[in-house]
This record gives sequence, C-alpha cells and structure tokens, in this order.
Amino acid sequence: MYRVKETQEYINWLEGQNLKEQAQIQSRIARIRIDGHFGTARKLDQSLAELKWKSGRRVYFSITLDKDGSIIIILLGGNKNTQSKDIRKAKALIRGLEDEKV
Repeated sequence: MYRVKETQEYINWLEGQNLKEQAQIQSRIARIRIDGHFGTARKLDQSLAELKWKSGRRVYFSITLDKDGSIIIILLGGNKNTQSKDIRKAKALIRGLEDEKV
C-alpha cells in the first residue's frame, strides 16, 4: 500500500533502541507498508505527522506522492520528553528533502 523510506537520522535512532523496542517499531512500520494501518498517529502540520506509543515513544514521518504512489518518509524517532526538539528537527529534515528535489 505504501512504500517506506528511512532517513539516516531515523536509522541511527532506531539502532540505539533495545531489540524489543526495535521489533515493536519495525512491526508498526510493516503494518503501515502492508495494510496502510497507522495505529495511533497525529498530524502535526501539513507535511509532518507522528506515530505515538503509550510509552511516550514517537516516530515522525511525512507522506509524499510520486508517479508510483504514496511514500512514507520516516524522519526520526524520539520520545515525549524531547518532543519539541524532535519536531523542530523533523521539520528541518523535511525542508532539506524538499531542497534536494529542486
């Protein structure tokens, strides 16, 4: 249903999580890719949204379209305590990706 691309920032963050958390996150991303099921998610602005967990974990993403359909760009991860900083960083990553397209 969706194609998923991951930024290096997200990959680095994911590698810092323990194996159980990595499995939970990757399972959620797989459900999005296969079924289009996001679970608990919230749109933050026109181009940014977050996946939420009860533990406070957050994964920030953007959805874009190309000629082949929808792409989910997984930008970075964080938690409730660093949410404001993470949102600013995610928006900067989106701007960087948009600049690359120009």
